[in-house]
Amino acid sequence: MTLAFAPELESFRAEAAAWLEEQLSGPFKDLRGLHNHVDAIERRREWEERLGAARWSCIGWPQAFGGRDATIAEQVVFAEEYARAGAPARIGHIGIELAGPTLLAFGSEEQKQRFLPDIAGGRSIWCQGYSEPNAGSDLSNVRTKARRDGDRYLIDGQKIWTSMGSIADWCFVLCRTEVGSADRRGCRSCWWICTSRASPYGRSGRSPASPSSARCSSTGRGQGLRPCGEEGQGWKVAMGLLGFERGVSTLAQQMHFRTELDELIATAKANGKAADPLIRQRLAQAHIGLKIMRYNALRMLANAESGQLSRRPIPTSSTGPPGT
Repeated sequence: MTLAFAPELESFRAEAAAWLEEQLSGPFKDLRGLHNHVDAIERRREWEERLGAARWSCIGWPQAFGGRDATIAEQVVFAEEYARAGAPARIGHIGIELAGPTLLAFGSEEQKQRFLPDIAGGRSIWCQGYSEPNAGSDLSNVRTKARRDGDRYLIDGQKIWTSMGSIADWCFVLCRTEVGSADRRGCRSCWWICTSRASPYGRSGRSPASPSSARCSSTGRGQGLRPCGEEGQGWKVAMGLLGFERGVSTLAQQMHFRTELDELIATAKANGKAADPLIRQRLAQAHIGLKIMRYNALRMLANAESGQLSRRPIPTSSTGPPGT
């Protein structure tokens, strides 16, 4: 199978590649090839701000919020060039790929104006508060509660695996607002946006966080915690957010995997291991697996409406209950 992009995209590809090369061979050459999320944090913040200033941070977003109104094809092209240039892993990816698109799909106009420009501009880093000690990947079992207290909410509970938690300026939290709800269909939870610096966690990229007794305004004004979407619609919003994980950014990850595989193949040829039939078979299986991942991702993106991937949830979520 041969996949090719329309000729008119080549000028866009050239523009993206030239900008990335200029930055990564010049002021940010120290970040080239840095693919973990825990080193050179301050430099990585500068990189996020540079991307935002040049409107390369979230090109699929509307121009009004710092994007370029890029089509899906343009987003794919940029993701490929970003990976090909050896650009650093994004410490802002949770805000860019998850929180931001969710706000675009479900947030109020006030929330969009308040949060999206800072995410796009690299001025705020986000983390997520979904999993809990007794509810790892089973989000329908979350126990963190949000209880109305006058015109505010009181949130009690504990979250774990809060990726980017130690450096995040904001965190989105899934919690329950209906007393006694216990499963997916009864999960009348509310999706929240909260100010939080999670506790230190070393170099793992994930931290425990306990938003015990955190207060927030029910109107979403001022500092503190803000609800996203209507109360009781948290499960819908949460599943919408998880759908964005299947977006264009997966292609950049696959490009990184491709680079690693190419390095393995080169090493195997250099040290003679490529002559081993078992090694050759395993390398071939990895090559085939990456091809399949790429074609599946491109097929999914081709079925989406042009330019809309970053503004709405992908409807095919395997983690949600029927009918959500």
